[in-house]
Amino acid sequence: MSATVLGQIVARTRERLRERRQQRPLDEMLATAPTPGTRRPFADALRRDGVNVIAEFKRRSPSKGVLREDLTAAAVAEAYEASGAVALSVLTEEDFFGGHLGDLRHARSATRLPTLRKDFVVDPYQVWEAWIAGADAVLLIVAVLAEDELRRLLDTSVEAGLDALVEAHDKGELQTALRCGARLVGVNNRNLKTLEVSLGTALGLAPLIPDDIVAVAESGLSSGADVRRLREAGYDAFLVGEHFMTAPDPGRAVADLLREAGEHRQGAGQEGTA
Repeated sequence: MSATVLGQIVARTRERLRERRQQRPLDEMLATAPTPGTRRPFADALRRDGVNVIAEFKRRSPSKGVLREDLTAAAVAEAYEASGAVALSVLTEEDFFGGHLGDLRHARSATRLPTLRKDFVVDPYQVWEAWIAGADAVLLIVAVLAEDELRRLLDTSVEAGLDALVEAHDKGELQTALRCGARLVGVNNRNLKTLEVSLGTALGLAPLIPDDIVAVAESGLSSGADVRRLREAGYDAFLVGEHFMTAPDPGRAVADLLREAGEHRQGAGQEGTA
């Protein structure tokens, strides 16, 4: 995903957001929304000892095109949980990733796992949308936000009772995330300008992340060896999407990754086909 594509996604996100706010203002949305159920602590799930995998559901991506169209969010989520994932990430962006908030609702209702709304969140309205949909956390991408926007979204996340995974791609963005008070930080290994993916990004930034911050490595992880390197560098959790979604059996792919990483763990059910 190039910087140009990223700009297109954000522009379309803001356009859709304006349409939704006109159709249903925030006050009206909150006044009429059903009260969500009990939150599942997202950040706490990533602090446990062991290999903590956040397994992602997404149908397609701008760089790879269609990944899977034959699986439902609920079925994939069930397989992820049964195979040992500790949390879910669900793409809800519609135009470029083919997702929607319904995917998040279905995935979360099918499991006991805390669930992240992965989207291009640029406005508090989207945080409250995530809250209403039942999300336990939201993704905030430093690259698409001004610093005052990031602070406002972090404050809204606290107000809504949601964890915020603040994503950085380089040293400057990481410093911004920490300066704004992020307690849960993700390092994305994908270079937004070249599309190249390098674990060197996460490895290089690891020493700059304080020990009391929950650190998540994102993108480019496809083997147990990758996970072991990043875990030794200090990362607490690992967000994996395309590797699982392009596997013949996403649930088995989770179990295989955990086994290769030296983690022999299984969820409530049995690993197997989504």
